[in-house]
Amino acid sequence: MAESIRIFMSSADEIAFLRFLARFELEVYPVRIPAAWKPFVANEDAIARLPAEAAYLAATQIGETLVDRVKRGPDKGLWRVDEVRSPVIFFERSRTDENGELLSGKLWAELDVTPQTGRRDAGPDRFRRLFQEIQAWLKKTYRSSEPKGFLIGPDSARRFKQGLVLRDAEHRGGTVQPYR
Repeated sequence: MAESIRIFMSSADEIAFLRFLARFELEVYPVRIPAAWKPFVANEDAIARLPAEAAYLAATQIGETLVDRVKRGPDKGLWRVDEVRSPVIFFERSRTDENGELLSGKLWAELDVTPQTGRRDAGPDRFRRLFQEIQAWLKKTYRSSEPKGFLIGPDSARRFKQGLVLRDAEHRGGTVQPYR
């Protein structure tokens, strides 16, 4: 089972998050990698270059990022990251919908042995510690939610008080508010 953190990040929260991530020197890969893609380090200067909806944050100093070619479907011929065997964190960005509501995003990483995915070995301990350090920083810096299960960035919580609606991005997702 993957470790998952559901989050709300405004653009200001995202900049602070990338500033924190700079120390880990994580490389950014899109979900579908074009042939000419050049990975770059996730930091606050890279905010404009991040893929719009989701990306992989690869810990290349811990292990190599394994990719393979998509063989079928509309993305045929593009490359994809092997998220089970590579030390990567999937980063789905929070985004604003057509009604101006902030939709949730998430961070997740595959750390454990799972028969569903075919992983035979647990993720490297260094990668587990890296993910846990990111999780601890988020829990310390972000606010809990009501209903439980989300972490809300400080700027998102401030904007909630000014009328921003926070909505779960899942199908028929309900509204979320900072815990009081």
